[in-house]
Amino acid sequence: MVQRERIAENVYSFQSELYAQVTCGAVVGPNWAVVIDTLAVPEETLQVRDFIEQELNVPVRYVINTHYHADHAWGNCFFYGATIIAHKLCRQYLETRGIPALKIAQERHAVYQSIRIVLPHLTFERGRMNLRVGKKTLTIFGLPGHSKDNLGVLVEEDKVLFASDAGMALPYIVDGDFEEMVQSLKLMSKMGLENIIQGHGDIVLRGEIDSFIKENLAYLAAIKKVVRRAALRKYPMDLLEKVSVEECGKSRVLIGGLAEELHRKNLIALYKQLYGKLPERSPQDEDYEEEETEEEEE
Repeated sequence: MVQRERIAENVYSFQSELYAQVTCGAVVGPNWAVVIDTLAVPEETLQVRDFIEQELNVPVRYVINTHYHADHAWGNCFFYGATIIAHKLCRQYLETRGIPALKIAQERHAVYQSIRIVLPHLTFERGRMNLRVGKKTLTIFGLPGHSKDNLGVLVEEDKVLFASDAGMALPYIVDGDFEEMVQSLKLMSKMGLENIIQGHGDIVLRGEIDSFIKENLAYLAAIKKVVRRAALRKYPMDLLEKVSVEECGKSRVLIGGLAEELHRKNLIALYKQLYGKLPERSPQDEDYEEEETEEEEE
């Protein structure tokens, strides 16, 4: 069962119990609702839709895709007739990357058989877009770093920001950009927010926002130092494989226990962003394996 929380009047957040604590949201007016993202597993997206349409008794008129990743956009197809809003790049990426990825996923996992990619109908590239839902004003704007197409959705009256994956307990830049993530976090810190809805994880409350942002900026600064140290070595990967997420100020239990894996990918991605190539690994292990094979043959 999806975890549901009422954040403000007619503003809801939903968190998956099945995949990486991924979240989506809804802002509900008297006649229709806006859904912000979908969830990774069809049955959970359908639970969100049924709550809005059956319990709150309004149709979903708009779905905002904050970015193209599967756990945020593949559920578009379950909101038949809704207008999908996204960054221009989100539409491009869903078409060029999402459709091939879904085909592979469907070959491997039966749970994805009911999904089809629905491309955004209304896109923008720069500036901001406003959407009025009952008495609520939604401001949609670029919040890159996690990905180039990442959007934030601000409920103006309540100062609630759906930050998507620009707001995570562990910043994740593998498909994005380090400097853009830093700038997005700094922007959030100046918005006078009451709540941040993370793309994965629990709601960040007003009293926690400053420390949340400072900790994420400190983590990014820490991994940059690690990568720069690694770059001084002949085989940078040897160091990158040793530095744990805890050594950079974060817990490995974050994001459903995925933090260490995401951290490792961050280090490699940042090295490539800074130096334009993947970090090399020492051939020592390979030589050792070859020596063992030769000894066995002798």
